[in-house]
Amino acid sequence: MRADSSTVLSPTGPGRNAQRIVSNKRYTTSVTVLDVAHMPQGCGTWPAFWTTSDDPNEPWPSAGEIDIVEGVNDIGPNASTMHTTNGCTMTPSTMIQTGTVPSGDTNCWTGTNNNAGCQVQNNKANSYGPALNSVGGGWYVMERTSTMVNLWFWARNDPLVPTEVSSGSGAINPAHWGTPYANFVSNNCPIGSKLGPNNIIINLTFCGDWAGNAYPSSCPSSCVDYVNNNPSAFANAYWSINSVRVYQQGCAATTATVNKRDLEAHHRHSYRGLSDL
Repeated sequence: MRADSSTVLSPTGPGRNAQRIVSNKRYTTSVTVLDVAHMPQGCGTWPAFWTTSDDPNEPWPSAGEIDIVEGVNDIGPNASTMHTTNGCTMTPSTMIQTGTVPSGDTNCWTGTNNNAGCQVQNNKANSYGPALNSVGGGWYVMERTSTMVNLWFWARNDPLVPTEVSSGSGAINPAHWGTPYANFVSNNCPIGSKLGPNNIIINLTFCGDWAGNAYPSSCPSSCVDYVNNNPSAFANAYWSINSVRVYQQGCAATTATVNKRDLEAHHRHSYRGLSDL
């Protein structure tokens, strides 16, 4: 999925076309594995791999939103964010994770803090944009339960990536993967009711509220002018995805206890893969 990289656009037109793919199915408790080889890059780009409800009868953000991979203007590292209705906050001291929570970004409600949401920044520099592409991409994994949302990332050259993740195994068990970089918990947030059935969405937009307003001085011209007049700059503004796999708990799945050094002392189910999205 790539942007048009050949057409010079009129300054009075609607801008460079956005790209968007939405899964047919919606998911709740599950594990989603993104095997990405390349993500869009370039000044003015705003790519995202995320989940929310695409049902017109469920106006956003009634079913919540989880931004797994998202950023703008090639600025890393990756930031993962949860957005909800009012009544959901995070306390960083209770989040067992390797990533960091930016100051003030602890209220998931879309109606406050300019919809910044509850954000966690990945602790790995090669988790986004050109740095991710330079190592051949990698794997993003989201585990969603009724009480927490966990996110892991391994670059393509990371020797610690679990074999069941890199091989696309038919069954997985996150209990063996170590501490996630993001751990959204239910201490001050009823995650089970704040997040409804979500579609998986892959998209690329340009400028807009975030990429346009955060357009850096290191990028040429203004965001809109640059995107309109420099189509060749977007030759690398494309998603190349090896697979997106979704796993759900099987009826006969076994359980495993997480070590104390990992998330917390609770039981995890193994998950089985689904045939289509």
